[in-house]
Amino acid sequence: MEILGIDIGGSGIKGAPVNVLRGEQLAERFRILTPQPSTPEAVADVIKQIVDHFNWTGPVGCGFPTIISHGKAMAHGNMDASWVGVQVDELFSKKTGLAVSVVNDADAAGLAEMRYGVGKDKDGLVAMITIGTGLGSGVFFNGQLLPNFELGQLNHTDGKIIEKYAADSVRKNEELSFQEWGKRFNEFLHHVNLICAPDYFIIGGGASKKLNRFEEEIDVEVPVLVAEFQNGAGIIGAALSANQINRK
Repeated sequence: MEILGIDIGGSGIKGAPVNVLRGEQLAERFRILTPQPSTPEAVADVIKQIVDHFNWTGPVGCGFPTIISHGKAMAHGNMDASWVGVQVDELFSKKTGLAVSVVNDADAAGLAEMRYGVGKDKDGLVAMITIGTGLGSGVFFNGQLLPNFELGQLNHTDGKIIEKYAADSVRKNEELSFQEWGKRFNEFLHHVNLICAPDYFIIGGGASKKLNRFEEEIDVEVPVLVAEFQNGAGIIGAALSANQINRK
């Protein structure tokens, strides 16, 4: 079965068709910059552009960067504040004329890695961390998703939420070296380890391709694995999630 997977981020929105039986991306991803401001109507227009780019007429799965409950945005994350309370799946379905399912973006990325990637057959508690505009997280226990663990929203000691201190966007905005920023990200991993003691961390998102530039700063006593699908995990996982939802 083929489903169009779309990964919505604070800086870019990208999509590609996915074979959900093999966990395989079937075409080169198509990416559009996230509109600013990232209002519901503006983002819905981008979703329509991606659907049209692939001449897509089948089901669509979207990963969205905040807490999603039954297709509704319960917060806004790094998107425009007007997203709070929006029934995202209905908005995108109305815009595209297609069946659209929506889940948290890090949950989606984790689904891809746990089903087909580096997390396959990993038991115990696994924390998928996506590093980008924010810090996303998907948590799994014995392969089962525990949805909407927004670990990037934990408080930091300076009063800010920790993703405002340790996300990759902060590295860029503050012009930090990878060594300086890596120490901050290491603090985040230690904070998560103190709270829920995962058996594995899986690192995904854009910065996962550059782990060699900051891995020496990571000293948390938990195995740290790089996502096999790297920044493409969100696309594949969004399609997988849509397939699960449509089968219920």
